[in-house]
Amino acid sequence: MNSSVPLVDLAPAAQLLLIATLLACVPLAWWWLRQRNTGPRARLAALTALTLFLTFDLIVFGAFTRLTDSGLGCPDWPGCYGSASPLGAHAEIHAAQTAMPTGPVTFSKAWIEMIHRYLAMAVGALILVLTAYSWVNRRLLPHSPWWPTLTLVWVIVQGLFGKYTVTLKLYPAIVTLHLIGGLVLLALLVHQQARFRASRLGGDALLRRGLLAGVVVVGLQVALGGWVSTNYAVLACSGFPTCNGQWWPQADFADGFTLLRHLGRDGAGDLLAFPALVAIHLVHRVFALVVTAVLIGLAWRLARAGARVEARVLMALLALQIASGLSNVVLGWPLLAALGHTAGAAALIGWLVHLYARAGSTIVQGQPVRALRPAAI
Repeated sequence: MNSSVPLVDLAPAAQLLLIATLLACVPLAWWWLRQRNTGPRARLAALTALTLFLTFDLIVFGAFTRLTDSGLGCPDWPGCYGSASPLGAHAEIHAAQTAMPTGPVTFSKAWIEMIHRYLAMAVGALILVLTAYSWVNRRLLPHSPWWPTLTLVWVIVQGLFGKYTVTLKLYPAIVTLHLIGGLVLLALLVHQQARFRASRLGGDALLRRGLLAGVVVVGLQVALGGWVSTNYAVLACSGFPTCNGQWWPQADFADGFTLLRHLGRDGAGDLLAFPALVAIHLVHRVFALVVTAVLIGLAWRLARAGARVEARVLMALLALQIASGLSNVVLGWPLLAALGHTAGAAALIGWLVHLYARAGSTIVQGQPVRALRPAAI
């Protein structure tokens, strides 16, 4: 790898913005053509749904980038060796790949990393359009226009997490925050989309608190799963239900959960010992039992409240998540199962936030009342 390349090079920024704009124009043109004969409120709902769908895709592709070790496929930011695409960095990538054929920089990894950045910038452009269109039509929104504004601010923060993922060389805490940030972005969009639904979820305040608890515990489990993935601790425990043939193997929780450290290193800068990786894996595995109990109880509450379809969807998502998690351990972390596990986590978070938003809405003459005023979020 060329160590002289600057970590942050804004020279290709204008070209990257042009690429992002062109990419964003494709779904925007499709949205406008599909909604040209509808009113502004229907267009807002459709644009929110479209942005939500592409954000979910971006999260899955981000997992693909991480799982294929392509996070440093272009070792600078926001471009690739100072170019807007790997085409302009052919000589640098060829030199890096020749020096390390299976290293962090190869042509395939560079393209995967840059496609991820292009998609992220395109989603950011869509959120910018959504925010502007929401303010223009704010009186028609079932929620405050500050929600899309907050989403726009958060996508900028998420972009900074992406930058520091590269410039800090896959620093585990930053990579984990980048994953969490993507799910926060998804949750913000899901909440807004759910407010366009003219159907209130049955139940009471206890159900609403239960849904919030579900979001929290699944969010914690996602953070733990991100910590497992970014530290490459998925295979630290082989076998199930035991770990390496033991119910409670040797584990170093202090080193495993030292947050401020570099990849593969402990807090003192020495190589991270295997018991630390075991500890990371064990905590994620044990907390999965807590999550499962909470979600089963929540599904029961939903069914009691008359939301049987919603309860069945929740249980189906939970079952798929358990199956993909077990596949990672039993089958040795296959790419498809690992991607499914990330997609399942995003789907669980999205579904719980969707239900929470519907449980919090009230209906007047068939339309959700704006739950938040423009002055506050």
